[in-house]
Amino acid sequence: MSKIKIAIAGVGNCAASLIQGFEYYKSLANSKKKQADSFGLMNYEMGGYLPEEIEVVAAFDIDKRKVGERFDVALNAKPNCVLSLWSEIPKSKVMVEMGPVLDGFSEHMGDYPEDRTFVLSSKKPSNVEKILKDTGAEILLNYLPVGSQKATEFYAEACLKTGTSFINCIPVFIVSDPIWAKRFEEKRIPVIGDDIKAQVGATIVHRTLTKLFSDRGVKIDRTYQLNTGGNTDFLNMLNRTRLKSKKISKTAAVQSQLPTPLEEDNIHIGPSDYVPWQNDNKVCYLRMEGRGFAGFPVNLELRLSVEDSPNSAGCAIDAIRACRIARDRKIGGPLISISAYTMKHPPKQIPDTEAKDLVKKFVQGTCPR
Repeated sequence: MSKIKIAIAGVGNCAASLIQGFEYYKSLANSKKKQADSFGLMNYEMGGYLPEEIEVVAAFDIDKRKVGERFDVALNAKPNCVLSLWSEIPKSKVMVEMGPVLDGFSEHMGDYPEDRTFVLSSKKPSNVEKILKDTGAEILLNYLPVGSQKATEFYAEACLKTGTSFINCIPVFIVSDPIWAKRFEEKRIPVIGDDIKAQVGATIVHRTLTKLFSDRGVKIDRTYQLNTGGNTDFLNMLNRTRLKSKKISKTAAVQSQLPTPLEEDNIHIGPSDYVPWQNDNKVCYLRMEGRGFAGFPVNLELRLSVEDSPNSAGCAIDAIRACRIARDRKIGGPLISISAYTMKHPPKQIPDTEAKDLVKKFVQGTCPR
């Protein structure tokens, strides 16, 4: 089958993990270890598409250490700090282009050492629409920093004008916004979003436990989820003014599993602090307080430690292939099943086990989107 050509906005840790994953599964496909092909994936094959059939044809960033560099070099540039556990990334023909700055850079980032934060490039922004057209990019993957409302909208507009699909991995509401969704549907461009989940991360675990409590008749009174990490995502989120959509997205993902949402004062979900030495490691502290049989207390405390960026890459790889399937079938607008399965703030919240079944039906062609 033909390659799935993607562009990436934001050459950070998430992009680095995703590309390392492509190389890992490519090496497996070329080896005799077929029994291990599905290791670490929710789906090894989707509609005939394998992980190694995804190709990056364009990339955009605003850091001077990445702009103008080969894509593979930029993936290893500071402040990226993702673990390198897999195959080396081969030389790329793609050069990282300068993207629009807009609100993709928070001023407080300049208060930290250069190897931990952005170093803003002074280059003139490239013509994003022209690059998408010239490279034949079918899908643009949005990995901009949290709070990049205007910059995300810029890339979404570029996709509308070029017929490029948009997979929105950050908590800026595009696919789940009825106005944006309608515009993509009218252009018959498939889109997926918003705010990517992890394979096994803080939000998916919190959602699952919330559903478990509810299904087993335990009334949840209050809950919190506190997350710490040391990558630029957590550093960026020290600016609390950039967190409004993030908190809405993460909170709605958990509240949607309850028959009656908790009062605002009884649920707290969001980033807690930046701990530099954690690098790309994310630690979640979760507490749930409830009442079971005859009102007896049921309390749960959990600590989850994961490598943050690879955790989301496992969902992105499925979203990319589902998007290509939709393009093959000329389906436009928000893809409901894969958005519910891989995103925290989809157009329609669906329990994860049900969403998984719907994705399977979508791939088989028995579920329209």
